[in-house]
Amino acid sequence: MAQFDGKVALVTGAARGIGQAIALRLAAEGADLAICDLQKDWLAETAAKAAEMGRKVECYSVDVSNGPGVQEVVEQAAQALGRIDILVNNAGITKDTLLMRMSEADWDAVLDVNLKGTFLFTKSVSRIMMKQRAGAIVNVASIIGLIGNAGQCNYAASKAGVIALTKSVAKELASRNVRANAVAPGFIRSKMTEKLPEEIQKKMMEAIPLARFGEPEDVANVVVFLASDAAAYVTGQVLTVCGGMVT
Repeated sequence: MAQFDGKVALVTGAARGIGQAIALRLAAEGADLAICDLQKDWLAETAAKAAEMGRKVECYSVDVSNGPGVQEVVEQAAQALGRIDILVNNAGITKDTLLMRMSEADWDAVLDVNLKGTFLFTKSVSRIMMKQRAGAIVNVASIIGLIGNAGQCNYAASKAGVIALTKSVAKELASRNVRANAVAPGFIRSKMTEKLPEEIQKKMMEAIPLARFGEPEDVANVVVFLASDAAAYVTGQVLTVCGGMVT
């Protein structure tokens, strides 16, 4: 019997990369899925792979920064699948530039998706989990939210906010047996990192004690742990998945 048999996981930003890896790992462990992204057709690959595992899958198009839209998706998912046991807030964007060049629009866009989106989904799903008196919330932050990075003050602020939000939510929901934790990935292999010049990749690698980029599955494995009963006494924590960059 898989550890998430009979459970339902809602994953945002599930079309590709880390979000897709998380959704498929949860499905592999038995969870039925409600998966979200900005465009519903982006989710076809994730949905098809989860369906091949025998999982029920519901796909939703949503702007995570739109409160009524988020509430509608959560209500539809809960009705279609019967419950929501796991929430993974993964949706995120970047609009990198130096502080002096950053527009208000660039600041607002990143904070709206990365932080407000996490707040909105957490608020909506937590109502369901509190009634169930059980649930696990895992937020995807970043090591940039812990150490900062030049050219990413909006992204760093959003991810630091996600970490603080996670810790506060953990304290608020603990009495109802709802846990909230965060993962903070470091340099994870993606189409973007593969396009970087070899010299830049080498410089990045030198900052990683394990001397390799992480894979999306490395993050997904930690999310699965935090969502599972193996982490039943873990809440309000931030686990870095960065090959030793941040200790």
